[in-house]
Amino acid sequence: MPDDKDQSNVTDPQSRIMKMADGFQQCYNGQLAVDGEFQRIVANRQDNNPNDNGCLLPLLNEVKDILGGDSHQCLTDVGYRKEDDLQALEIRGINGCVSLRREGKKTTEIDANRYPATARMDEKLATATGQSVYARRKHLVEAVNGWIKQILCFRQVSLRGLDAVQGEWDLVCLSLNLRRMSSLMRLT
Repeated sequence: MPDDKDQSNVTDPQSRIMKMADGFQQCYNGQLAVDGEFQRIVANRQDNNPNDNGCLLPLLNEVKDILGGDSHQCLTDVGYRKEDDLQALEIRGINGCVSLRREGKKTTEIDANRYPATARMDEKLATATGQSVYARRKHLVEAVNGWIKQILCFRQVSLRGLDAVQGEWDLVCLSLNLRRMSSLMRLT
């Protein structure tokens, strides 16, 4: 007999309960890597991790497989903050700008002995150059997320199971890229 607090979803056991703006929902979590020049989606992933922590390296590995090499730069919000991932960015030579706090929030002092890569990121983001580079993130990635929701009217998956949801997400990303390329071609 399961505990009263045990939860499972019999229609889609691979999905997870996630906190959303309007409460808790049964969901998947979509990730995007966006081209900084033309705002095309370079790579995407779906997973059932309720937050983005730990999702950065798999997405960057996808980018590396598609482009044949590592990206030169990576701009992410605080959800991707993880010491091991920040160290991996440095090792791979990727110029990372990973926010260490929610906008408008302060954090406690970072223990540089315990979290050396996080301390280096904090120093980088405290500079005018770091702030300027990081400020581009909202324009690049959040616009693409907005286009998916507003232009394509895609707000929830209609399939069940991680593989099927990944396929649906691939189609959404492809659709947005085709639309984006069409718009860019008209500008030339």
